[in-house]
Amino acid sequence: MGKSKFCCSCRRLWRQNRCVAIPIALTIAGSDSSAGAGIQADLKTFNTLGVYGVSAVTCVVAEIPGKVSRLEPISIEMVREQIDVLAKHFPIAAIKTGLLCSAAIISEVARSIVDLGRKIPLVVDPVITATGGDPLLESDAIEACQRELFPIASLVTPNLDEAAQLLGEKIHDLEAMKRAGKELERKFKTAILLKGGHLRGDEAVDLLFADGQVVEFTAPFVPDVATHGTGCTYSAAITAGLAAGMPLPDSIARAKKFVTASIANRLRWKSNMGQNIDALNHSPDTAGTN
Repeated sequence: MGKSKFCCSCRRLWRQNRCVAIPIALTIAGSDSSAGAGIQADLKTFNTLGVYGVSAVTCVVAEIPGKVSRLEPISIEMVREQIDVLAKHFPIAAIKTGLLCSAAIISEVARSIVDLGRKIPLVVDPVITATGGDPLLESDAIEACQRELFPIASLVTPNLDEAAQLLGEKIHDLEAMKRAGKELERKFKTAILLKGGHLRGDEAVDLLFADGQVVEFTAPFVPDVATHGTGCTYSAAITAGLAAGMPLPDSIARAKKFVTASIANRLRWKSNMGQNIDALNHSPDTAGTN
């Protein structure tokens, strides 16, 4: 007899012949060639947290941590087709958006979500600038985000720099964060998770503003990490929780633990020029999934 075409673990699964249904989450975002951010980070996060991820690609980004080399958008028609075909065939339980690239794509994504005809939890990560400071959205795209996408969101997750751009004022401390978050919730009439990781200190503090209440989430600040994709990973982890039916505060609390573990247990290589290349570890030992 010839050799089996299955390894031991595959044979066990084949003999069981069982179907498993897990929650499905959709990410609508850009593709990151270095796989630390964008849809690659989202899909890895979904998988680790027990959710099946599907994706609609909005643009292709040639980048490494800290440097965007080139960005090209996908056609509006193709973005719409990806969302439509997935929504027609998969029972999508939650959606997140990341880099949407242009005002036209933002408008089409918003229309596509509204046209689904049912209320699905939507987490909007307003990706305006890359971690290295490269601008990713023009002013008309930022306006389209505020006008068309934020009003249908269940949660918007700006960092301090993004919040400053949305409000037109810098945020330097925790008290300023509280004022800014309240103003964002009032302005956009949706829940806001204001991420305070850019404030230097012993703890990374995030604030949830929802229904007039403020909830604080803290974790140890992990210093000396030069990577990207934390916002993508964080919002994807929240989306995974919502897809599984978890309440919003619980989804955020688990996601905070997950992204902190992903940073603390980061991956590191040496580049051809001898410099460190860090990447988030989307399968950390302490993933915070329990």
